[in-house]
Amino acid sequence: MDYVVRQTISGLHLNITNCRQLPMIPQGNYSIDIDTLIQKHAYELIYTSYALAGFARDIGYDGPPFRWDEERRFLLRCELDAAYFHLYDIERDDADYIMETFPIVKRKDEEKYREYRTKRVILEIYDAMAEAMRTGKPYETVISPPPADPSVAHPRNSIDAQC
Repeated sequence: MDYVVRQTISGLHLNITNCRQLPMIPQGNYSIDIDTLIQKHAYELIYTSYALAGFARDIGYDGPPFRWDEERRFLLRCELDAAYFHLYDIERDDADYIMETFPIVKRKDEEKYREYRTKRVILEIYDAMAEAMRTGKPYETVISPPPADPSVAHPRNSIDAQC
């Protein structure tokens, strides 16, 4: 955000017009559920090494780092993408269009999976989240075990005590 702000202002002062143009989600758009979803996904995506133990403590997590699992990380990112589409009030057709603006991801997916898998999964999750919002039921993650579950972290060992 700091970078974006520095690119938009010409002087030393930030005025209300500049603030209204920043890509920020209004605080009221966040609910406790979405806040928790984002936090747990971020914990698992970021805390993958004991070198980040200080960060983990700062965010209130006292367990060992999470194991790196490509498929799991893919799903974590897809759920975050779908959640942010909803937070920014982006309609499904627009989310579909936005996903088409990533030609390198599309090309690599089609080479590896013979389909634009990233787009398909994000839109499936988007639809599930939309249905949860429509019915008033909580969204249930497609990831098992759920994000930031201790069972997907490295086993505790003596290094934990040193960190």
